[in-house]
Amino acid sequence: MVWDEPVPISRDQARATYLAVKRSETGGGDVPAVAKELPGRITPYPGHVLVTMDLDTMDELSAQVFTIARAHGLICYDPQRDLVHNVAPLGVYEGMQLHTGDGMVVHDPDLALVHDVLATLSPQNPFAALVNFGRHFLQVSPGYELEYKEGTLVSTTVPDLAQVRQAFHEYATGDRSFLTRHTWA
Repeated sequence: MVWDEPVPISRDQARATYLAVKRSETGGGDVPAVAKELPGRITPYPGHVLVTMDLDTMDELSAQVFTIARAHGLICYDPQRDLVHNVAPLGVYEGMQLHTGDGMVVHDPDLALVHDVLATLSPQNPFAALVNFGRHFLQVSPGYELEYKEGTLVSTTVPDLAQVRQAFHEYATGDRSFLTRHTWA
């Protein structure tokens, strides 16, 4: 579902908005013009657009919906993954991509999305990576193993999700403190 918000919102706020809108009447009111550009099955609600898609095409269409929403300055809530894509704040690397083990790829992810995605690590979603193609990447895999590559691939294991989130936040914002805080092999 896509809609306009004046400031970034949390996943809980996005979920609550989505559920409230789903309980309302479809059509009528102010339907965002972006509805004409979105792929999938479109259900307009006043000020909101619900995009429904098949599981087979979900990864590809989700990426398109997010890209179109961002281009229009709209947020996008993915109820399947329970994730919200805000327009900002972004990391420092233009073109950075977020990849997940369950098939999600997001170009220029906002920092809150990166934070929330890391909590979804599971056997069904075994890794998450921030990638700056041709330059460097940071990845986490099961057991909180961090891998960093900038020329040479190095790895370390951290004890908890909080340290994974800290490393990913530092990486996304151009802070290399995670490299000196841990012992890499």
